[in-house]
Amino acid sequence: MTEAPADLLEFVWVWNTHLRQATPPVHRRVLRWLDARRQAEDGRLLLMAFRGCGKSTLVGLYCAWLLARWPETRILVVAADHQLATKMVATVRRIIERHPLCAHLVPQHAEAWAVDRFTVRRQGALRDPSMLAAGLTGNITGSRAEVIICDDVEVAGNCDSPGKRTELRERLTETEFILTPGGTILYVGTPHCAESLYLHPDEGEAFLGGYHRLRIPLLDEAGRSAWPERFSTTMIAQLRERVGPIHFGRQMLLRPVAGGAARLDPRLIVRYAEDTDYREAHGRPVLSLLGRRMVSGGGFWDPAYGRPGSGDGSVLAATYSDAEGNHYLHRLAYLTHQPDAADDPATQQCRQVAQIARELLLPVLRVETNGIGRFLPALLKREMARIGAACAVVEQHSRHAKQDRILSALDPVLAARKLHAHERIFRTPFPTEMAEWKPDTAGLRDDALDALSSCLLAEPVRLPGAPPAARGPGWRGL
Repeated sequence: MTEAPADLLEFVWVWNTHLRQATPPVHRRVLRWLDARRQAEDGRLLLMAFRGCGKSTLVGLYCAWLLARWPETRILVVAADHQLATKMVATVRRIIERHPLCAHLVPQHAEAWAVDRFTVRRQGALRDPSMLAAGLTGNITGSRAEVIICDDVEVAGNCDSPGKRTELRERLTETEFILTPGGTILYVGTPHCAESLYLHPDEGEAFLGGYHRLRIPLLDEAGRSAWPERFSTTMIAQLRERVGPIHFGRQMLLRPVAGGAARLDPRLIVRYAEDTDYREAHGRPVLSLLGRRMVSGGGFWDPAYGRPGSGDGSVLAATYSDAEGNHYLHRLAYLTHQPDAADDPATQQCRQVAQIARELLLPVLRVETNGIGRFLPALLKREMARIGAACAVVEQHSRHAKQDRILSALDPVLAARKLHAHERIFRTPFPTEMAEWKPDTAGLRDDALDALSSCLLAEPVRLPGAPPAARGPGWRGL
């Protein structure tokens, strides 16, 4: 039997050599820190590293090394959901099966060798498995562990309100009663909100105030990449453009940026005055705007009763997109109805929406069905058919908070100057609504922002086209 090395870095080097891959400096930094903290018997650790750094993979190798050195160790992996925790446990199991220095851990008769729990060959007759996966909502009260890994326990869905953040902290407190005396709790993650679990005591109320920390942002103070071979300057700029400054600051620079720091500046919108141009070329329809061919488009209707001056506004947004990722807000309609008209308010609004869809040649129109919109799709389809509009009607139920939808959709495109709007948009309440909007502020109008953001979020993600294959000189000599 080959004994596992006492040095964690050597253990990972053997694994990477087995896989014919290198160990980059940023990984060596993490491994040395984990090894040093183990030797110093520090039992409360927090590892924060940018997304894509490979921190979960490194922690998985750390767990395999612990079991190789001390097979009686029990490790509990806690994540936001059971599936995410299982992913790490399954990774460690595969490492143990294939690592040249872990052959002595594989049992001859695997009584417990599943993807979410397994038991290595060990001397003791312990009740708990060597490694166990658990979600935050699962029951872990009866478990015991010498090492607890809290891997990405804070995600966007469980920290977007004070109530959720309180519940998250209460559940994580339970890990202290599962840990054996002298054990280790290691948190691994990135901040997802301003009131993050990972706040430093200097930044506010720190849930992990006494923890030893290693913080590795993608960029250092001089703007240099922590992993230049994988994250070049060009790639970093493209990533910042795609996700926007708030998400980039949180996930890549590890700054708990407040959503309220966002300012949706209408001056960042590129104006245009042209209308679309539809024609057929070689038997195929082509829709152009500003000389650019549009590759997709659609509308989103956030319905309301539409009575002027009362309640939420009934807003329809219609957008197009080109192949370069530019978005064009071509129409924004604030729909109303006439109380004294012969038709009911729903039919009146559906008729207006169908007319706009036909005029703009929209291929699809999504209707929010959270509130009064539950019965509108059927009426809208009837009106579409009545006037001959070739537009699909899709029901959409929103599951995320409105402010999150608005920020995730508008923050990146505004920062990248990829949002265009027709000049008629600036003669509506939309610019004022955008300039005055602030997250977590009640009473502000945001119906048009919500409709626009839903249009943008419905757009498919387009991969860049492959470069053309190299060819020899053509008959023209080019």
